[in-house]
Amino acid sequence: MTDVTSEPAALAAGLERAMARGGIAGAVTGLHRLTGGANMQSWRFTCHGEDFVLRRAPSADWLAARPLYLANEAEVIRRAATGGVLAPEVVAELKDTDGIGIGFVMRAIAGTADPGTVLAGDPRAMIEDLATALARIHALDTQGLGFLPVLDAAPGVESLAERFAAHGGDRPVIALGLAWLRAHLPAQAPRRLVHGDLRIGNVMADGGRLTGVLDWELAHLGDSHEDLAYGCMTVWRFGRLDAPAFGFTDLDTYFAAYEAAGGAQVDRARFRFWLVFRTVWWWLGCADMGQYWRGGTDRSIERVVVSRRGAEQELDLLLLLEDDAPEAERARALAPAPARPGERKGEASAGEILTAVSEWLAATVKPKLEGRDRFDLAVAQNALGIVRRELAGRPDPHDRALADEILAGQADLATPGLLARLRRTVLDTLASDQPRYPALERARQLWEGN
Repeated sequence: MTDVTSEPAALAAGLERAMARGGIAGAVTGLHRLTGGANMQSWRFTCHGEDFVLRRAPSADWLAARPLYLANEAEVIRRAATGGVLAPEVVAELKDTDGIGIGFVMRAIAGTADPGTVLAGDPRAMIEDLATALARIHALDTQGLGFLPVLDAAPGVESLAERFAAHGGDRPVIALGLAWLRAHLPAQAPRRLVHGDLRIGNVMADGGRLTGVLDWELAHLGDSHEDLAYGCMTVWRFGRLDAPAFGFTDLDTYFAAYEAAGGAQVDRARFRFWLVFRTVWWWLGCADMGQYWRGGTDRSIERVVVSRRGAEQELDLLLLLEDDAPEAERARALAPAPARPGERKGEASAGEILTAVSEWLAATVKPKLEGRDRFDLAVAQNALGIVRRELAGRPDPHDRALADEILAGQADLATPGLLARLRRTVLDTLASDQPRYPALERARQLWEGN
C-alpha cells in the first residue's frame, strides 16, 4: 500500500491544476494538514485570496473498503447545500492527472470544529441550529441518490453481528448489545437521507452558532432516528454527561426543536434502539482500526490508539442497557478492583521507562512541533500510556464462551451476577485503556458507590 503524496510542492501543484478547472486560478499557499479526521485527510490552503479545504482519501486501498466514493460524497454535499443545509461549497474534484490522489476541494467555512469551542456556544441556539440541520437533511429529496448505501434496522443488526464474529466474537458486553438489538427491532421506517456522522467534532460553529455540517462520507438512506441518536452518544459529548442532546441540553428540548424545524415526530423507543445500535457500531469501528493497521491499509499510530477505545463503548452500552436488569442485579455489589503493584525498588520497570520516554517527548520534542505533528505526538504519548498501564495489569476482556451464551439467549441481564461481572471487567479495562474517558468516573460512583 502506498500513501498519496504529502510532499508540499507536489500537493500544491496538483491543487493548482484542480482549482483552475474549478475556475479559481492562482498559486496555492499556506498549505497545511488539519489535525482532525481519523479517516479522511483534510488540508487547508489559500488560493486567489480565499481559503479552501482539500478532503482526500489517505490511500486508494483504504478508499476501496468504503461504501461511498468521494465523487458521490461531493454530490451529496451539493444536494444538501441546495436544500438549505449549512454544508460546504464543493468547488473542484481531483483527477488522476492531478497526481495527488482522490478527493475534492471545498470553500472554507467560517469558525471552528474544535469540540471545546463548539460546546461553549449558546446551548439553545446551537441545539436549534443542529435540529434544523437534521430536519432539512431528512427532508431532502432522495431521488437520484440511488448510489447511496441503505441501512435498515434488521439487516443492519445482522451486519453488526457478522462483523463482531469476524473480530473474534469474544466481548460479552457487545454480545449483550447485539442480543438486545435483535429483541427490540423496530418496524421498517421510511428511508430518508441520513448524514451518518453528524456530531460535535464534525460541525463548524462561529460566534456560538452553527456554520457548517462536515464529513458526509457515511451518508446513506435509512431511518432518520439514527441521525438523531448518533450525536447524543456519550463519546461525542466530550464530558457533557448531564446534557444528553449533543452536550447542549436535555432530550425533550432537542426533540421539540427538531419537530419545530419540520422534522417528523420523534419515537423515543426507536431513538433508543439507534442509540444502542450506533454504540455497538462504534465499538466495531474501533476494532476495525486495528485491522486497518495490521493489514497495511493505514499504518498511522492513530489507528492503533483508536482501536483501544472500544471499552468506552462497552461502558456506555452497560449504562444504556442496565435499567432492563432486575433491581437485585442492579444493586449487586461488585468484586473489589484488582490490587496494583507496589512501589518498585532498584532498576526501572518497563512502565517507568515508558513514562520517562513520554516525559522526554513532552519536554523536548513537543515545543518544536505544531499542527498535525503536534497532534500525532499527543497520540503517540497516549499510546505509550496504554502500554504502560497494560504492563501494570489489564484484565482480559475477551470471553468467547460467555459471549456465545449471551447471543444464544442462555444468559442475560437477569442472570445472577452477570451485570456485576461485566461492570467490573469494563471498569478495569477502561481504566487501563482510556482512564480519562469522562463517563468512567461517573460509572465508578454509580457502580462502586465511591
